[in-house]
Amino acid sequence: MVYPNALVTVKPVSENSFFLQLDDKTTLLPTNITSSPYGNKEVRALVNFKEVDKPSEGYSKAVHINWIDSILTKSIAPDLGLENDSIYGTDPVEIVNDWVTIAEDGYLTLRFRTLWGDRSKAHFVNLLVSQDPANPYEVEFRHNAFGDVHGGRGDGLVAFKLDSLPDTEGKTVKLKLKWKSFSGDKSAEFDYCTRKATPAASAIGDERSVLNLR
Repeated sequence: MVYPNALVTVKPVSENSFFLQLDDKTTLLPTNITSSPYGNKEVRALVNFKEVDKPSEGYSKAVHINWIDSILTKSIAPDLGLENDSIYGTDPVEIVNDWVTIAEDGYLTLRFRTLWGDRSKAHFVNLLVSQDPANPYEVEFRHNAFGDVHGGRGDGLVAFKLDSLPDTEGKTVKLKLKWKSFSGDKSAEFDYCTRKATPAASAIGDERSVLNLR
């Protein structure tokens, strides 16, 4: 089995051109695929690639993609006030301290673990922004299992675009993530900087993930 060796943002440039953003500074030009597998949607994805000795055409590296698989990519959810709990849920998860749990390129990508009994039932995951003006870079992960709260443990991957947060104006700040775990409320901090403009500007589309999510 060939495992992923990178987490990237797939950025379409035109109908027949796209590139991969590896981190905040490194860009990859695919040489064996011309059109993005996801059309004009900008998504986060796991990829296995190898660097090749070909012109990179202004990007950092030219690469051959062995395989690529998108993960669920969403915007921050709107605050619904008193309806947040009923719509977005309060079901517990554990955030997994893993290489794919990271804030980069304007996204917060999370690997999380919870109970999955009915694999055909979609769980609903979202990110909310704190309404405390003193903490503009505080967000909360929400999970609605729709009653599917028994069974074995399973992991999911989701990426949230952070463009609705205040611009950090080039500075790196602490992004605080809060969530309800199986042992109570928890939090973690990430280094976050508003992403700089890139040639790609496309609508976000909800793409599939490891497990049944929406």
